[in-house]
Amino acid sequence: MHLLLFLVFGLIVGALARMVVPGKEPGGWVISMALGVAGALIAGVAGHALGFYQEGEPAGFFMSFVGAVILVGLYHAVIRRRGGRA
Repeated sequence: MHLLLFLVFGLIVGALARMVVPGKEPGGWVISMALGVAGALIAGVAGHALGFYQEGEPAGFFMSFVGAVILVGLYHAVIRRRGGRA
């Protein structure tokens, strides 16, 4: 059940991040979910390691969102460099 909730959380964070980052959106909802989950994982590990917040605090959502925005920006840069549609 935790995995399913984490995937839904990743989808929400990824979709919000894609709304914030400008540019054409290549990929679908699966890419949004993958970027959101990866951003949440990276930001969660970094936030806990640096002592920014503890588990369950609202800062976790913010850090996940920031991580997803960074990954969406990197995704756009890679797709553009490869000559994709973005």
